[in-house]
Amino acid sequence: MSERSDIDALIELMARLPGLGPRSARRAVLHMIRKRGLILNPLSELMATVAATARECLNCGNIGTSDICAICADERRSNGILCVVEDVADLWAMERAGVFKGRYHVLGGTLSALDNIGPEELGLPRLRDRVPSEEITEVILALNATIDGQTTAHYIADLLEGQVTLTSLAQGVPIGGELDYLDDGTITAALNARKAI
Repeated sequence: MSERSDIDALIELMARLPGLGPRSARRAVLHMIRKRGLILNPLSELMATVAATARECLNCGNIGTSDICAICADERRSNGILCVVEDVADLWAMERAGVFKGRYHVLGGTLSALDNIGPEELGLPRLRDRVPSEEITEVILALNATIDGQTTAHYIADLLEGQVTLTSLAQGVPIGGELDYLDDGTITAALNARKAI
């Protein structure tokens, strides 16, 4: 009886993941159980490892397994260009496109008076400090085309005005669109056609 309740608990947890509902979670759990040796056991071991080692990069906010992520540690990426994104998923989407060769700054959200998220909560003072310390010459604001994203972009533009060239993603990013859901070609086109703010 306990085994069944553990399986139900696993299904409930899986159903909380983005993109999975109860039906999809049941199918996924059943598939993993049937392929225990190939999927379930390695997955559970890897999840325990990731749970123990995953951490936020102290420099940019990316998720990795060390205090400074591989992108920040890569000297070839120290080219004076910094791309500001809302979330780690957006950073990963940009990396998946494979066109940006600079460094990132992950805000962890957007400014929102309703949610009590101000500049301090987003680490905007840290962003301001990174510009001179890393000799940044261009900041690309790759924020989602939402009202909160645009409000945040304007705040950052005011914060960094006169210190760097500010650009934003251009064509291909629809109003209300989120980077994580865009295809690689759209992200590439938007990055290559970025415009001054």
